[in-house]
Amino acid sequence: METVTPNEVPEGAHLIDVREQNEWDAGHAPTAQHLPASSLLENLDQLPEDDEALYIVCRSGGRSFQVAQWLNGNGFEAINVAGGMDIWFESGLPIDSDGEGEAYIL
Repeated sequence: METVTPNEVPEGAHLIDVREQNEWDAGHAPTAQHLPASSLLENLDQLPEDDEALYIVCRSGGRSFQVAQWLNGNGFEAINVAGGMDIWFESGLPIDSDGEGEAYIL
């Protein structure tokens, strides 16, 4: 399975954040789609239907690895974002919050 660092995610890539709602609310990539790993199977219809590569991110890379592995085994092109939102934030990449106050990674 292909893996990239947060800095290697291409601009305009389809980024899917598989963390839970409270993690997403605290801080997420501005262009990411939120699709929690815990509800992935019931929400497969929310994935793009074209052959676009899906970049999968979580907090540190574990959940995203598992989701990307499952997606690849089921006909999608999924790429794991190693180090997840922890490295995204540490690299100075932008994050937004859906909660009160400054965005942070939970």
